[in-house]
Amino acid sequence: MIDLGMLLAQHGALVTFMTTPVNASRIRTTINIARESGLPIRFLELHFPCRELGLPEGCENADVVSTQKHMFTFFEATRQLKQPLELYLREHKPPPSCIVSDFCQPWTRDLAQSFGIPRLTFFSMSNFAILCYYNIWHYKVYSDVISDDTQVFTVPGLTEKIVVTKAQAPGFFGGEGWEKVREEVREAEFEADGILVNSFHALEPSYFELYQKAMGKKVWTIGPLFLHKKDMACLATRGNRSSLDVDYCMQWLDSMKPRSVLYISFGSLTQVKPSQLMEIGKGLEASNYPFIWVIKNNESSQEIEEWLSGGYEERVSPRGIIVRGWAPQLMILSHSAVGGFLSHCGWNSTLEAICAGVPMITWPHFSEQFLNERFVVDVLRIGVSVGVKVPNVMMQAASKKMLIVNGEVLEKVMKKVMDEEEGMEKRRRVEEIRKVAREAMEVGGSSYENVMHLIHWFSNDDKKKCMKEEEY
Repeated sequence: MIDLGMLLAQHGALVTFMTTPVNASRIRTTINIARESGLPIRFLELHFPCRELGLPEGCENADVVSTQKHMFTFFEATRQLKQPLELYLREHKPPPSCIVSDFCQPWTRDLAQSFGIPRLTFFSMSNFAILCYYNIWHYKVYSDVISDDTQVFTVPGLTEKIVVTKAQAPGFFGGEGWEKVREEVREAEFEADGILVNSFHALEPSYFELYQKAMGKKVWTIGPLFLHKKDMACLATRGNRSSLDVDYCMQWLDSMKPRSVLYISFGSLTQVKPSQLMEIGKGLEASNYPFIWVIKNNESSQEIEEWLSGGYEERVSPRGIIVRGWAPQLMILSHSAVGGFLSHCGWNSTLEAICAGVPMITWPHFSEQFLNERFVVDVLRIGVSVGVKVPNVMMQAASKKMLIVNGEVLEKVMKKVMDEEEGMEKRRRVEEIRKVAREAMEVGGSSYENVMHLIHWFSNDDKKKCMKEEEY
């Protein structure tokens, strides 16, 4: 969202970016850069009602929510932002001409209606994944055909044969207790005046066209959004504050051969248990590939620290770097020494790998990640699957039943991507897509033109809230 806000401001739109204090602290460097540059972007920090609703202090982001009960409360707390946000917007001029909100914030419907202005839904995922979810719902696959979470089925209405299970593609907010939220999110998607997708047209043209036709409204592909940042310094400050010495990391990468380093990271929400982390470590050690491995703070238990300091780190040094906490992922992936990415298949990570020209080893855990894996492996053919079939869902007991992927399996899969001969075709394909991705964001590219069209459309007072089909 911060990339989107910055991009719109760079093209002259006056942007008010609403966030909360904890989240603002994570992007403080970006906020300071924006203010110093004089871009027309205002940052609004609204109090998040943690204490009022019984959440731990500072629980303002999903990646710090620790229980299912708190997750329900967390989404309820986001609704409480409507009144202070509305008050701010009425007191400050000029009034908004449009509201762009993440699809997880359906309460913004009422806010847009109160101002009589259009609202756009923003998806930080692919047209492919959104279309899969829509088709599964539209064709009533789960209610009419599939009841067992493990039953395999083909997603209807696609150009390719995509096979998943219900557990791998539960839809937005799957599971018991989320029915109300799920329905609100779907209704808000249908009622939106347009949809923004962090993707680019050439990556998935057929899925974009099918989704736009299904929704009957304008869909703008405006990504990859992070490409609005051009220099390495900006890449290093993206996201949370790094737990890694950036200069040391760059010097280490500079000392490695091209495409020789494997990067391992499972995003901000995924939690890997200690026994599985140790198996990943065994696979990395046996592979002999240089690597950068990110272990998040919530995974770095006493058991893991004792294992790392008990000889593992010494054995893999100096060819391996273990990051505890947050790493500047985009900066690392963009280095020519990186030749493979073992990833959870979150869409941001997938786009970053594509734009860096790095093939993937896919290990999905939850949400739309299994669909992203199918897109990467079956459609784009730029990745190799680890073979995980059972989701690792945050805070759910079912995750404890996940089978451990042993180190030997991981070593073999790593070779399929990192080996010069075996990984050649995947490297060739992802390099071709990388070039097209970057062209999309350049002047005259598809995403660049969509952003310009978007700004022009909403600055034109004569436009109606909903575009007719013949207009796009």
